[in-house]
Amino acid sequence: MSEQKLIRGTMILTASIFISKMLGLIYIFPFTAIVGHGGIALYSYGYTPYTVILSLATLGVPLAVSKFVSKYNALGDYRTGQRLLKSGLILMTLTGIVAFIILFLLAEPIAHRVLNPEALEGNSISDAVFTIRMVSVALLIVPVMALIRGYFQGHQSMGPTAVSQVVEQIFRIVFILSMTYIIINVLDGEVGLAVGFATFGAFVGAIGGLVVLLIYWKKRWSGLQHQIEESTIDHNISLPKIYKELFAYALPISFVGLSIPLYQMIDLMTFNEALRNTGLSSDVVEIYYAAFTQTSHKLILIPVAIATAMSITILPTVMNAFINQETERLQRTITQTYQIILFLTIPAAVGLMVLAEPSYAALFGMEEYIIGSEILRSYAPVAVAFSIFAVTASLLQGINKQKYAVIALTAGVLFKILFNGALISLFDAQGAVLATGVGYVIAISINVWAIGKFADYDYSYIRKRALLICLFSAVMAAVVSFLSYGFQQLIPLESRGNAMIVLSISILSGVIVYLNVTVRSGLAGEILGDRFGFLKK
Repeated sequence: MSEQKLIRGTMILTASIFISKMLGLIYIFPFTAIVGHGGIALYSYGYTPYTVILSLATLGVPLAVSKFVSKYNALGDYRTGQRLLKSGLILMTLTGIVAFIILFLLAEPIAHRVLNPEALEGNSISDAVFTIRMVSVALLIVPVMALIRGYFQGHQSMGPTAVSQVVEQIFRIVFILSMTYIIINVLDGEVGLAVGFATFGAFVGAIGGLVVLLIYWKKRWSGLQHQIEESTIDHNISLPKIYKELFAYALPISFVGLSIPLYQMIDLMTFNEALRNTGLSSDVVEIYYAAFTQTSHKLILIPVAIATAMSITILPTVMNAFINQETERLQRTITQTYQIILFLTIPAAVGLMVLAEPSYAALFGMEEYIIGSEILRSYAPVAVAFSIFAVTASLLQGINKQKYAVIALTAGVLFKILFNGALISLFDAQGAVLATGVGYVIAISINVWAIGKFADYDYSYIRKRALLICLFSAVMAAVVSFLSYGFQQLIPLESRGNAMIVLSISILSGVIVYLNVTVRSGLAGEILGDRFGFLKK
């Protein structure tokens, strides 16, 4: 395959990931309006354990299969990849069935752990059990779909994965919004029933994604078979050796990919009980939980998605430079990666902090915006940590030191486990935010140290750049704070429409100020000039 085709495929895949993430953000606004924060909390009770068990069931297989198949295809051996596919389909089917049974049986223990059976308000244990069991059905299909995606990617064919991801997300979202609306607003049903069907949307979306993959498979079957028949090389590797090599790729990838789900699983097990012990009622606790794990979390993932999408295209360069021992190019690429992440995420996080009230009120309504904005303001800076951890973990993978990313994640997760409950007792819901933030800072510190040591990277330049970006973000924050406060005197946050007006004007002014100071200073041109030539002028 030509390098140009590979780059094109990578860009298509990156775009599809970004589109899927944006769709995953947008649907939460109408979904919250339909089911309320209590329904959002219930949805999270099902989706959080589902995400963790799905990650454990697939064990990073898509990317690992992609690397494995690509490696042997490059050697002219197409039969080894096909053997992996045939045996892998059986293995993923079995792991999917086992994962489904585990989550189905764990539904009651999880529900009893999360909810207070004696509470008269908030979600019931039966609703939580129903929600978890409805989402568990998706585990029967998703692992198989993940394997097929990895096989296509190994053939440098990114289109099937890209299209199936977007179709899967669209099917899921359409099902979620239509079913919850019909159950609550047309049939006058209970929120618990509606949210249970909403989590079943994961299965419906998986069906849509799998159908797309099977259509591509049918179209490309003859071409794939022709490659296998023409293949004159066969390494005749036994299945145990194939899987030993596969899991050597997969385990570090899967563990690092579990970072956010693991933190959220810890919150699922500890947040509600710890906050109830401070004297809050169960229904108020669930509002805080929904704001922390779903609504505010979705908002802070906006800068994370943008930054990661822009920086991910640099990572193949890191791997190539490291393998070829091109030290100068490696240093330059690492610097560029750090700069892009900081340039985009720091002002976005600062903006979310400053505009927490109008942001939450405009996007999620007036009902719980005081609690939501309180969480959002403190949670926004963690967006920077999410981005830096994801990118530093990828950089360590690029220089073949991914084990340090695993060590880093383990250290951060251990801190979260040990101190989450205590910090919630001391600082209420903000304690959970603090535990997540400190856990990520610990993990990032280890990653940053490892990159400095094994890539011989000097951080003095990046420290200066980070300071300059923080300074410009502070200027932007001062202007936005002043304008937002002034407009709120003229247009009080008494309705969603008013909040949207204040938010729109404030965001626009923030973008103008930040671009103005960074372009005039030459910072934007130096960081993004290779991508946007006009910024160098």
